[in-house]
Amino acid sequence: MESTPARRPHRLDPAGGCPHADNARLLARSSVAPVELPGGIEGMAVLGHEALRAFLQHPDVAKNARHFTALHEGRIPEGWPLRTFATVPGMTTADGEDHRRLRSLVSSAFTPRRVEELRPRVEELTADLLDGLERAAEEGEGVADLRRHFALPLPMAVISELLGVDAGFRARLHRLSSQVVATDIEPAEAVAANRELLAVLAEIAAQKADRPGGDLTSALLAARDEEGGRLDGQELIGTLLLMIVAGHETTLNLITNAVRALCGHREQLDLVRAGGASWADVVEETLRWDAPVSYFPFRYPVRDLTVDGTLVPAGTPVLAGYSAAGRDPAVHGPDADRFDVRRPARDGALRHLSLGHGAHYCLGAPLARLEATVALERLFERFPGLDLALPEEELTRHASFVGNSVRTLPVRLKP
Repeated sequence: MESTPARRPHRLDPAGGCPHADNARLLARSSVAPVELPGGIEGMAVLGHEALRAFLQHPDVAKNARHFTALHEGRIPEGWPLRTFATVPGMTTADGEDHRRLRSLVSSAFTPRRVEELRPRVEELTADLLDGLERAAEEGEGVADLRRHFALPLPMAVISELLGVDAGFRARLHRLSSQVVATDIEPAEAVAANRELLAVLAEIAAQKADRPGGDLTSALLAARDEEGGRLDGQELIGTLLLMIVAGHETTLNLITNAVRALCGHREQLDLVRAGGASWADVVEETLRWDAPVSYFPFRYPVRDLTVDGTLVPAGTPVLAGYSAAGRDPAVHGPDADRFDVRRPARDGALRHLSLGHGAHYCLGAPLARLEATVALERLFERFPGLDLALPEEELTRHASFVGNSVRTLPVRLKP
């Protein structure tokens, strides 16, 4: 197949914002788009559902940054806001046997059976947080930030407990995680946040080494310290970083976006509460319609590839355009931009790709689904009249084109 001629790259706004209008415009032209990353770095984004599905599992596409041409040419400074995504040691930047080795060290904690065993604890945390959300609303003249008081602390508590991280670290870990995934951060701030986060993780690891338990961090330390060590010190810290950032940021955005979607589509909420669709349907449709991660960095072709007619040169940093693929009309039909909890998968296609696909499919997907499903059901069961306290257009967006959500979600719990 002949490749299309080069066209002017789309500049990804480091300040983030709602991605859907730009996605629709880009998708109307092609399923693959050249993009300009911060610092003028040239990249590509795969936006179409089928193109992305194929790209995510292509044998000539790698995750290891040794294939990142601009990095090895010295064009990526230390304070580049996306550098951590490319260079953190761990399963998200590993390929082949290294990836399988690192993933195997934690995968047993995220099987559907093990996750289901966490349900009582997730339900207990949810109930406690709903009490706190109600208190916050009483103190705030009926209005509370659902993101701060509910959507954030639930997944942060669950992943922290799995890792054995003390509660005293959690606010700091979230603040640093938010800085690490921000795309509008200044270089000096990015360097400082990354260093502080690594130092905090090292402190957590040292504490667990002194007082090991039945948690994942202790298991990783044992794997590091065993004869022949199945991971080294850098990989251990990188794995903790991945587990904490991915273990709460994605689910935080998922719960936030689902509440926004249901408040903006009351007929869909009424349908679910009447039994016409399930809360699991709400979660899947939110993942499709308003993916918690918009453009995820990075993958690199190890040779020149033609993806759906567009040439992607070897060594190019490629973003997975999850938010665009979720609304691709070629797969989801002409009403792809409509939120519909009863939407079926079309022609046997995957309903969405928002948790990845192929070897790097999100390890924590079963846990994210459990947390979001329990959270939404219990939230609207307790507060059926819950609604946004501000119009959707007045909500402040994430300062990132990676994460896709809003910074705060003020809600009224009762009409």
